[in-house]
Amino acid sequence: MSIRHGLLALLERGPRYGSQLRTEFESRTGSTWPLNVGQVYTTLNRLERDGMVAQGGEDPAGHTLYAITDSGRAELRTWFEKPVDRTSPARDELAIKLAMAVGAPGVDIRDVIQSQRRHTVKAMQDYTRLKAQALLAVEGGGARERDDVAWLLVLEQLIFQTEAEARWLDHCESRLIRLSGTAAAGTTPATRTAAAAPAAPTSSATAPVAPAAPGTPAS
Repeated sequence: MSIRHGLLALLERGPRYGSQLRTEFESRTGSTWPLNVGQVYTTLNRLERDGMVAQGGEDPAGHTLYAITDSGRAELRTWFEKPVDRTSPARDELAIKLAMAVGAPGVDIRDVIQSQRRHTVKAMQDYTRLKAQALLAVEGGGARERDDVAWLLVLEQLIFQTEAEARWLDHCESRLIRLSGTAAAGTTPATRTAAAAPAAPTSSATAPVAPAAPGTPAS
């Protein structure tokens, strides 16, 4: 997640101070990715170092205000225009967990999958309920309409993501069942090839020897 670009997008609407940026960021994303004030100010310091924001005085309460610079606006435009890079995907804890669970002593990977599926389905139900609330807020209009629309888009992305995860878990379970059946039948690709090949002749007779029966196919 690009916190720096999110803060730049908020600063483009006008100068803000740190805790104000945190509140607006979480409002826009429905607190899906909560920030702490330390993260915000650390990011602001880096943006200031890179010339993308500058301190712009104080508000009446004495909070230091930050404003976006021309360099920051150019960076923000580039971020909006450039597709998110998928060639180096972020580490996915669930994929790593299942990969490590394969063959791990004392671990039944099917139990791991079933436990995760229950959690994923529960999360999908929760997101769907929140989506219904967000839709009501959007249809009702009001001062927070922009934040409500943004939250709705985030929720729909989370719903699609959990639906895909549930399908992937089903696929993993089916794959393991098929592989387990293949192993139980003793029909690896090498043994199937060997079984299907003609048997070597035992004499110099001209009559060909009947080929061996093929091995049992994988389920």
